[in-house]
Parts: sequence; structure tokens; C-alpha cells
Amino acid sequence: MGTPRAAASLLEDFSLEMTGKDVAGLEEAAAGIPRGTRIHVTFLGSEDLATRVAAARAVRRLGFVPVPHLSARRLPSRGAFEEYLGALRAEGACEDVLLVGGDPAVPEGPYPDALSLVGSGLLPRYGVRHAAVTGYPEGHPAIPDHVLWSALTAKSDALAAQGLAGGVVTQFGFDAEAVLGWIEEARDRGVALPVRVGVPGPAGVRRLLAYAARFGVGTSTSIARKYGLSITHLMGTAGPDRFLRALAAGLRPERHGEVKVHFYTFGGLGATAEWVAGFRTEAGA
Repeated sequence: MGTPRAAASLLEDFSLEMTGKDVAGLEEAAAGIPRGTRIHVTFLGSEDLATRVAAARAVRRLGFVPVPHLSARRLPSRGAFEEYLGALRAEGACEDVLLVGGDPAVPEGPYPDALSLVGSGLLPRYGVRHAAVTGYPEGHPAIPDHVLWSALTAKSDALAAQGLAGGVVTQFGFDAEAVLGWIEEARDRGVALPVRVGVPGPAGVRRLLAYAARFGVGTSTSIARKYGLSITHLMGTAGPDRFLRALAAGLRPERHGEVKVHFYTFGGLGATAEWVAGFRTEAGA
């Protein structure tokens, strides 16, 4: 198991995630979040353009780096895509984005996947300089692994062809060994993009397991126990302490490349920021 100091080093330049409706929570938590932190703004079907843009504006106003999500299957037209990019550019919030396929089984417009957003040619035109894509170390409930790998390598190549810097943000999981193995395979397949490992922020066990089931993340009893989840005591809470120590213990920069951490906060920006600060203090970082 990795030392607390080694695990704490993973938290340098961590990133956070919020929804458009979390602006008040971000304002409350802002004092405890390092300036310049990258904060992702999700693209939910229940939120409109104005809500997403207002959230990106708030992120920038508070001294952080906005990373808006662009959901391919939720964009109804090329015009809607350009409208969103234009609105983000007007706020100075368009340099960094995350490209996701999106939840709808049937695309609402001409973009079936994240690769098609890159292929549109619109990203650099509107000032995007860095575009991250998604990765799934523990698999995807609806997409076979061979398709996921093919898509990841294609997106990596497409970003390079357009002169865009890129990265990979993984779905959260509970199995550090699976994450390390996945990063190794990505490197073997020629994907050299920096990786931000998705980690759940501290939350109730019941809530974590519910999100795991929703996103198809494996939660066998043995993996849950290693992470610190108690399947029989659902009223407790859990943080990623053990996961980060295991990840730090297995990381080899010469093998895994650049690896950082991205927190899925599940609405708890303040709780996550406090957990990070406390963990680093205990580790003497």
C-alpha cells in the first residue's frame, strides 16, 4: 500500500466536477479550493444553455479554470453546437473542454459520439486549445471493450491531427488495480495522453453504491472491502483514502506516464475540498 505522502502527491493539480445547479455550492466552497483548479461543468439533459454558461462564468469569476462538457448526442444541430461554443468563448471559458458521447441511445442531432465533435473542425475555430475525452477502466455497461479501445485511439489520433492538446478523464471506480492495468494497456496501444483518474469524493456508502450501479461500475464484495465500503453497513460514509494509496503504490511514471486525479463530487464540492485538504495535511504534504 502506498504511503500517505505518495498518495497526497497525486492530489497536486486535482480537478473537480459540478453541475450547472451547483453554483451556490461552489461559492460556499471556493475559499477551500486552490485558485487555478480545473472545475468541470457537466452537460445534463435537464439543464439549458443559460444554466451551463452561467456555471462556467461563475467558475472563472471565482478564480478557477472552467472545463465545460460537450455532450455529442445531446446537441440537436451544428448550429446548437456553435451557439454553445460561441457563448463559452464570450465568457472566456472555451479553451478547455471535455468531450463525452452522452446518455441518449439515439443522437438528438448529427453527432453520434465524441469523435464526431473533433471531426467537426469547430473546436479550434472557437478557441478550444485542450480537449479531454473519456476512459472506462472498469468497462461500460452498454459498450464492448474492443469498441471503447478503438474509439479512444481514434480520438487520440484525431486530436493530434487537429493540433489540440488532449487528456483522458476516466469514469470513477473502486479498483485501483483495474485502473493501473487499464492505463498500461492504453500506453501499449499508443495512447500517450495524460490521464486524470476519476475518483468519488467522500459520500455516503448507499449513495456511492447507487452511482456505481447507475454507471455500471463493478462493486464486488472484495473490491468494495478494499475500497472501504461496507455492503452490510450502508449508513456509513467513505472517502477514497485506500484507493489513492493503492493507486500511488502501483504507479510508475516511466510506465504509466502523467497521472492526476479528478473528483466526482456528487454535489458535495465543499465536502470534497475539505477532504482533500485534510488528507494532504495528515500526509504532511
